[in-house]
Amino acid sequence: MEFVLSPTIGYVVIIGVGLAMAAVVTMMVKVETKLLGTRKTSEWFYTAGRTIKTGLIAASIVSAWTWAATLLQSSTVTFEFGMAGAFWYAAGASIQVVLFSIIAIELKRKAPMTHTFPEMIYVRYGKHPHKVFLFFALLTNTIVTAMLVLGGAAVVNSLTGVDITLAAFLLPVGIVAYTVFGGLKATFFAEYINAGFIFAVVLIFVLVIYFTSPAIGGISGMYDKLTEAAVLNPVEGNAAGSFLTLASAGALVFGIINIVGNFGTVFVDQSYWQRAVAARPKSAAGGFILGGLAWFAIPFALATTLGLAAVASGVILTEDQVGQGLVAPTAASVLMGDVGAILILTIIFTAVTAAGSSQLVSVSSLATYDVYRTYMRPSATGRQLIRVSRYAILLFGMGMGLLALALLHIGLSLQYVYLLMGILIGSAVAPIAMSLLWSRTGPYTAISGAIAGLVAGIAVWLVSAYTIHGTITVAATGDTLPMLAGNVSSISTSLIICMAGSMLARGRFDFETLRQKIIVMDDRIRSIINRDADENMLRRSLAISRRVGLAVTITVVVAWPAPLFLSGYVFTLSSFTAWIWLAALWAVAGAITVVVLPLFEARRSIWQVISHTGTKEDHEAVPVQNDVMGAPATSILVPVDGSIQSLRVMSKMHHLLREMAGIRLYLLYVIEWPEGHKENDGDITYQMQKEGHLVLQSVVAPREAGDVHRLVRVGDPSTRIVEMAESLNVDMIAMGRRGLGDTDNTLGHVTQNIIRSTRRPVMLLD
Repeated sequence: MEFVLSPTIGYVVIIGVGLAMAAVVTMMVKVETKLLGTRKTSEWFYTAGRTIKTGLIAASIVSAWTWAATLLQSSTVTFEFGMAGAFWYAAGASIQVVLFSIIAIELKRKAPMTHTFPEMIYVRYGKHPHKVFLFFALLTNTIVTAMLVLGGAAVVNSLTGVDITLAAFLLPVGIVAYTVFGGLKATFFAEYINAGFIFAVVLIFVLVIYFTSPAIGGISGMYDKLTEAAVLNPVEGNAAGSFLTLASAGALVFGIINIVGNFGTVFVDQSYWQRAVAARPKSAAGGFILGGLAWFAIPFALATTLGLAAVASGVILTEDQVGQGLVAPTAASVLMGDVGAILILTIIFTAVTAAGSSQLVSVSSLATYDVYRTYMRPSATGRQLIRVSRYAILLFGMGMGLLALALLHIGLSLQYVYLLMGILIGSAVAPIAMSLLWSRTGPYTAISGAIAGLVAGIAVWLVSAYTIHGTITVAATGDTLPMLAGNVSSISTSLIICMAGSMLARGRFDFETLRQKIIVMDDRIRSIINRDADENMLRRSLAISRRVGLAVTITVVVAWPAPLFLSGYVFTLSSFTAWIWLAALWAVAGAITVVVLPLFEARRSIWQVISHTGTKEDHEAVPVQNDVMGAPATSILVPVDGSIQSLRVMSKMHHLLREMAGIRLYLLYVIEWPEGHKENDGDITYQMQKEGHLVLQSVVAPREAGDVHRLVRVGDPSTRIVEMAESLNVDMIAMGRRGLGDTDNTLGHVTQNIIRSTRRPVMLLD
C-alpha cells in the first residue's frame, strides 16, 4: 500500500510534537508556580485552585469535547448523508454541554466542596450506590479513551504507514509526561493551545477548499459537483437522493443516537464535572454555554468542508476504511496533498493528546478520591493523594494503547464504538443529574434506574439486531436501527424509573448535607469558596442557564432542522452559499472566543509574568494548599486538642512570635481513631473532619503569625503529629506539657510519645 506521508513524518508528529507540547505545557505550569506564587498541591492538582475563568473554561470544553471521533466521524456521516450529517453531528453533541451549565451552577450552589461526582453520590446515597456510579464513571472514561487512541492510531497508520499497534502505544507518551507533572492546570493549558490550533486548521481547510482549490471550483463548484454526485449515486432516504438537504432519514436516526449517546459522555464523564469544580462560580455557566456554542462550529464547519469535499472529489473508500473514520484524512490529502495530510494528522494528534489528558486526570481523581481516600485511607495527606494520583496516571496512561488495540482486534471500529456508548452509559444520566437536582430521588431509585436502563438497552439492542438481520454479529449489531433502539431504551427506561420513583418518594434530601460532609482540607481554598458563594448571583446564573439551555436545545434540535426536514427542501446555490458562510463565520466567532477571551481575562497575570513582578494582593489571590509540598524557612507546628492546656499554648505563642519574623504556623487537630480500623464508616469520618475544622476555626491565632494553616487528621494523635512535622518539614513543634485526659503534673502520654519519636525540636509551653 502506498501512503501519503512517510513513516518518518508519522514518528515526528507522534513523538516530536507530543514531547514539544509536553515541554511547552510544563514550562507554562512552572512559570505559574514560580512567578505567580501558586503551589503544586493535591487541591491544586485536581481543581486548579477552583479559580478558572470563563474563557479558559470554554477553551477547555472545546478541546476536551473535540475527540478524534469529532474530527473523523463528523466527516464520515457527512460523506454518507450529505449536509444533514454535519448538522446533526454538531447539533446532537453541543446541546449536552450547554445544558450541563445547569448542573455546573447547581454544583456550585449545593456541593461547592466536591472533587468528583461519585464523591457527591457517596455522601447522598452511601457506599453501594457510590460503587455503582463509580463503575459507570470509569466505564465512560475507558470508552472515551479507547475511542481517542483508536481514532488517532488509525489515522496515523493510514497516512504514514506507522504500525497501528506502535502508534497506539506512542500516542499517550506526551500526554502522560505533562499530566503527571501538572495535573488539571496542565490539562487546561494544553487544551487552550489545542483549541486555538484546531480552529486555525479548520479555518484553513474552509478557506482553501471553498475559496482557492481549483479541484473544487469554489462554493458554486462544490454545489455543482454534489448535484452531479446525487445523480450518479443518490443517497437512500434523502429528499431527491440529494447531498444538499437536511431531509435525510439516515442522518436523523444518527442525530437521535448522537443526542442520546452524548448525554452519557458529558453527564457521566468526570472531566466535565472537574471543569465545573475548577471554574469560579461566576464563570461556570458562561464557560459551558460559550464552550458548547463554540464547539458546534468545529464539526459543523469541518465536516461541511471535508465530508462534502470527499463526495465532490469522488473519493473511493472501502466500508472498513469509512468505519475507521478515514474520510476526512483522505479528502484532505487528495485536495491539499502533503500539507493537507500533515494538517489533519497533526490536528488529530493534538486532539487525542489534549482530550486524553483530560481523561487521565479524571481517572486519576476517581482513583484517588473515590477509591483510595474513600475506602483505603480516609485520613490521607495531600502528599499521599498526589502520589496515588500520579501512579494512577502512569498506569492508565500505559493502558490507553491496550484499550484501543483490544477494540481493534475484536473488530470494533470507531463508528461502532461511537454508536454503542449511549447504550452502555446512557442509563446513568438521569440518576446522576437528579441526585443533584431533585431532593426526592432516593438511593434505590437511582440504582434501579441505572441498572435497569443498562439491561434494557443491551437487551433491546441485541433483540433488534437479531429480529432485523436474523443473527447477532458485529455487522448486525452495528446497524443504525438496532443501535437507535438500544440507545433510546437505555436512557428512557432509566429516566422513567427515576421520575416515577422520585414522585412516589416521601422523604426529601437536605442538600445542606453535601456542604457539611464534603470537606476541603485547605483554609484558603475553603475561604475562597465561601467568599465566592454569592447565592443571589448563583440563582441568576441558574436562571440564565435554564433559559439559554432550553432555547439552544429547541433551536438546534427542532426549530432549525424541522422545517427543512419536513418540507423536503433541497438547497439552491444561493442558500448553500449562505450555509457555507454561516459555518465559516461561526468558526471565526468560536476561534475568537476560545483564543482571545482567555488572554483578555488573564491579562493581569500575563503582565506579571512579563514584568516579573506582582503585588501582594496578586499573590494572596492565588490559592495555597495546606498540604504543601515543602515548607518555608521558619515554620512551627502547634497541635491543638481543644483542651485548656493546648489553648494556653496559643497565648504563649503570642510572645514568642513577636521576636520572630516570617513565620508559618500550622495548627493541627488530630481526631483519635484506631490505626488498624480500616473499615470505618465514611459518613462518620466526614462528620469528624467537619467537627475538627470547627474546633480549629474557634482557635484564635496570634496576629504576629504571617501565614496560618489549619489541618485536620484522623488516627493516633502522636503518630499523626510526628508524620505531619516530617511531611511539612517544620522547624519545631510547640505544644503543651499535657492535653485532654492528663491530670497529673508530669508530661502527657502524647507529649512523651512525640518527644521519643520525632527528630524535630519540641518546645513545651505551659
